[in-house]
Amino acid sequence: MCAQRFVDTVAQTICEGVATPISLGVYLRIKYGCRDDLSVMDIRPSMYLDASSYYADRVVVDLLRKDESMETSWDRREAALQNFWKAERSCYRTNERLAPYLEGNTHPSCDAAIERFLRLCRKNVRFLIGSIVPAEMLDGRFGPGSTYGDRGLYTTLPDKMQSQPTVNNGGTSWLQSWSTTAWGKACAAAKRDEVIVRGNRFLTVPKDCRKHRGIAVEPSINVFYQLALGRVMRRRLARRGVNLDVAQDVHRQVACEASKEGHMCTIDLSNASDTVCSNLVKLLLPESWHEALTSLRSGFTLVDNKWVKLEKFSSMGNGYTFELETVLFSAICGAVLEAQGTSPIYGENVLVFGDDIIVPSSFSSDVLAALKFLGFEPNGDKTFVDGPFRESCGGDYFLGVDVRPHYIKEAVTEPQHLIVLANALWRLREKAQGRLRGALLKARFKVLDCLPTNIRSLRGPDILGDCVIWDEEHHWKPRIRHSIRYFPAYLPVRAKAVSWKYFSSDVVLASALYLAGSRPDAPDDLSLGVTSRGNVAGYKIGLVPCS
Repeated sequence: MCAQRFVDTVAQTICEGVATPISLGVYLRIKYGCRDDLSVMDIRPSMYLDASSYYADRVVVDLLRKDESMETSWDRREAALQNFWKAERSCYRTNERLAPYLEGNTHPSCDAAIERFLRLCRKNVRFLIGSIVPAEMLDGRFGPGSTYGDRGLYTTLPDKMQSQPTVNNGGTSWLQSWSTTAWGKACAAAKRDEVIVRGNRFLTVPKDCRKHRGIAVEPSINVFYQLALGRVMRRRLARRGVNLDVAQDVHRQVACEASKEGHMCTIDLSNASDTVCSNLVKLLLPESWHEALTSLRSGFTLVDNKWVKLEKFSSMGNGYTFELETVLFSAICGAVLEAQGTSPIYGENVLVFGDDIIVPSSFSSDVLAALKFLGFEPNGDKTFVDGPFRESCGGDYFLGVDVRPHYIKEAVTEPQHLIVLANALWRLREKAQGRLRGALLKARFKVLDCLPTNIRSLRGPDILGDCVIWDEEHHWKPRIRHSIRYFPAYLPVRAKAVSWKYFSSDVVLASALYLAGSRPDAPDDLSLGVTSRGNVAGYKIGLVPCS
């Protein structure tokens, strides 16, 4: 198999074919090992007059820029820690700035115009999610990741049910409800009492070659009900036109049109979830919602074995953070429009997906000013209020042309990685023009040459995903059985399921109740046991149907 830095050769091949000053810069940085310089290279759409030239340079600049396996001198965990402390300092300042408004307009330092704006925000929040938390929030659910007490390989649903449940002091108010669940009853039968912890635990996960992403893992009972509250907010938002299940496609479509017409701007925020301060949530949410969310949030984070009192309201890892962000930013943007005499229509002239925001360009300066006052920092590299470019929800458009590049994010060392890269180059080539098109084809041949012959022959349509190598139809070799085409493909082999015999009967029953109909990735036959998410033991060549 090819060496890990084979991707350098692929990138240089594309650079040679593109032959622009920017591609030459990328080529030389790779050649002389200037990894730090390569990782910070960036280009601005405003520097270009047409989509094709921008796309060519964007492809070569971004191909390796986020490669986690690329060796750089950056202390990636330290970068995540610095972001954590930076966000906390920002939240502290915003909490201080907003504190007078908690007393209403009676505080002498309150600004009447800001108070009126905050009232509009509160009204919009009530419109979006209602004033009362409904009883359906009690329908707790499990997430796929780690919790405060469950980590590593032991994060499957039955593992979580059979471990010691954890909860913080605020979450103890939910214990009576929890004790009536199948999980609670299984713990009671095994005499597994809940462990009270002070808060969540900070950790970092890989992001790119310069920094890690900071997240926080929550106590298990807290996150069980956090996810339930998030689901309620999601349902309420959908009734008001903010359908998060389809929002990404809508955002990309609007961003594409806006790059041509300029009528809408796209706004992205830096560290948005970590800069939602406590006082902002207290100011804008109805009392019922604030009490419920506060009871389940973690007020402290364990950072390097030291407990830190949080200025933020919730962090990445909290089960309702994403939906809460969507509610707050929707309400804030809607209030800006209302203050200027325009009615907000959520899903049309106000589109929000987490911290991904689209509003009319004519309101961009007011929206950005409001967000900054409330403690949020727009990401200048990903916010576009004018010009020919818009970016939203993974869609990048230059005058209506899709110019999204491909990011290699992990070491390319196995056949499945090479197939993914070959298909990415195929997809890039379909959108390319001029010299870039030929360069991508040449680079793709280099990737395919690294594959064993039996795997290199696994050609098929892109609808099958990365289990086949995408190619023209005359290269396909399907097998016909009962009028159905079956394509030879490189398929993952799941690790052997852990037998249910290792879990108590109460846990098995409770797991079956939660898994049946509630987990889309649950196996068809639960009697086979349980496997952790993404647990792949290897790969094999097999057949997949395609009509």
